[in-house]
Amino acid sequence: MSYHPLVQVIITLLFVALFAQLSIDVPVGESSIPITGQTFAVLLSAYWLGRKMGTIAILTYVLLGVLGLPLFADGKSGWSILMGGSGGFLVGFIVAAYVVGYLGEKGWPSSFIKSLIAMTLGTVIILFFGIGRLANLYGLEKGLAYGFYPFWKGAILKIILGAIILPLYYRLKK
Repeated sequence: MSYHPLVQVIITLLFVALFAQLSIDVPVGESSIPITGQTFAVLLSAYWLGRKMGTIAILTYVLLGVLGLPLFADGKSGWSILMGGSGGFLVGFIVAAYVVGYLGEKGWPSSFIKSLIAMTLGTVIILFFGIGRLANLYGLEKGLAYGFYPFWKGAILKIILGAIILPLYYRLKK
């Protein structure tokens, strides 16, 4: 079943925003970092929608969050989020949506192994941009401490879960 592109964008916005609110705060140094289902939702959405609609949907999500809708983790929003430590991850969402959406268009969702590779690649892209931004703001050591170490176990779980879900969805869709 195919939906109008605007409906696809709205459903994706709601899906990613919902998963952004599913968070566990992990203490890191003197602060805490929310680990969310946001990256999982971004990658699944992009895989399902393809590179064009997936990228448009995630770009719209980021823009609306920057403009003030409380879409990001813990209901946060605004320009300061994009310019702060989370900004790299948000930019990474857009790039990863394009790459993973492209792989989705190529039929990769039908295979567990290809879905595993696509989810891993998307996660690496998001982490690259996120850690890069944090390293630019605070140095590489803190960038890894705040952008990688707290996330890697959850990232592996989300990658595997996505690689299980995508082939099942693909078979149901046929």
